[in-house]
Amino acid sequence: MKTIQRLALLFTLGFLISCGGKEEKKERVNYGKKPKVETKKEEPKSDVVPASKRITLDNKGVGKIKNLELSATIDNAMVERGAALFKTNCTACHKTNKRFIGPNPTGIMERRSPEWIMNMILDPKLMTEEDQCAKDLLIEFNGAAMANQNLTEQQARDILEYFRTLK
Repeated sequence: MKTIQRLALLFTLGFLISCGGKEEKKERVNYGKKPKVETKKEEPKSDVVPASKRITLDNKGVGKIKNLELSATIDNAMVERGAALFKTNCTACHKTNKRFIGPNPTGIMERRSPEWIMNMILDPKLMTEEDQCAKDLLIEFNGAAMANQNLTEQQARDILEYFRTLK
């Protein structure tokens, strides 16, 4: 009989211990003190246009291309060569349908001058050192510097002609 009483007592104590210890937190009453109210500071909305969307058609960039006249018609042979060059040299970082490691070249002719584009293709290091728009692009794309592909002026011009078809 004593064994049954001891087991019942142990069972009861075990039950009470397992149910205890979960006190609800009581709210403190601060007499005479103002309660702290957390407020979120709203970030000021920036009116700054990102470099990839900025229009700088008057900027010719820094480099050997000072003036470049484009014909009114697009040269399809140049477009084909430019598309092939773009595919082999540029698609690791640039996609024509979305933002990637580097900016999307679609619509670039509405944002940059032909001279700027050529100078960027031919000497991206010089451009990111001395051209403000190229510096801003470098910052916008997390410091991913454009690699110099050592293209000739004609190859860069072919890529530029290809860019004319990306709208």
